[in-house]
Amino acid sequence: MCAVKMRPDEVDVDSELVRRLVAARFPRWASLPVERLVSSGTENAMFRLGTDKVVRLPRHPGAVESVAYESHWLERLGPRLSIASPVPLAQGGPGEGFPWPWSVYRWLDGRNPVAGALERPESLATDLGAFVAGLRRVDARGGPPGHRGVPLAERDAPTRSALGRLEGRIDTAAVTALWEEALRAPGRTAPPAWAHADLSPGNVLVRDGRLAAVIDFGCVGVGDPAVDLIVAWNLLPASARATFREAVGADDAEWARGRGWALSISLIQLPYYWETNPPLAENSRHVIREILAEAGG
Repeated sequence: MCAVKMRPDEVDVDSELVRRLVAARFPRWASLPVERLVSSGTENAMFRLGTDKVVRLPRHPGAVESVAYESHWLERLGPRLSIASPVPLAQGGPGEGFPWPWSVYRWLDGRNPVAGALERPESLATDLGAFVAGLRRVDARGGPPGHRGVPLAERDAPTRSALGRLEGRIDTAAVTALWEEALRAPGRTAPPAWAHADLSPGNVLVRDGRLAAVIDFGCVGVGDPAVDLIVAWNLLPASARATFREAVGADDAEWARGRGWALSISLIQLPYYWETNPPLAENSRHVIREILAEAGG
């Protein structure tokens, strides 16, 4: 859990506030214990409610829209996935000094995996590949355009801006060359497909080394699903990447775009969260190191 605010417009949320919100909106749950969960998430604060529920509250105004969005699309996608995903139970509204809507979901057992310390990396790679491939098979007609389902070139300006802020902290010349290589990868020619679009270690739950659940569908949408390949670098070791790639069925062009997405996301996150979210910053550094090592840099 971050010790400092990550954004100037982030609101304060604590267990006592959540207890009051729950008691006012859902009296039947008023007696349940509330426990804040340690999380490196940037959009929502999470609190366990009793033994089988979790409360998610947006941290800042930019996260508010996803409350209804995520719940709506999870109701469509969840039953079609091969792995557990959040099940919406209820939605609360503003109150007790909290200005926005919030959600209650079913609790999912598992823990967040740590890059470099996976129990069964090959098995996890297979599981993650099956999840990504299964999500892509869901009928995408009528799905919302994903803001991370766009051509990689649309990330060029913010990625280069981040590279400028990282001068002297990373090998910007080598990383810039890798970014430009990713931009040259052929674009997607197949029809748009579903992508989770935020497959970071914090949104993956494992149990006994296997994939137990995927959470946080706030970025889910339809477009180029190459963005879901980011998990190959932000979580999986080099030795398991081929297993994941085979399970997904990614060709050379898509693999290159996925690596570009992993690099872009990490470069933009790193200067923004360098001081305010150490776990996320460290994972960003991990991705950059992995991609440099893969390129022989």
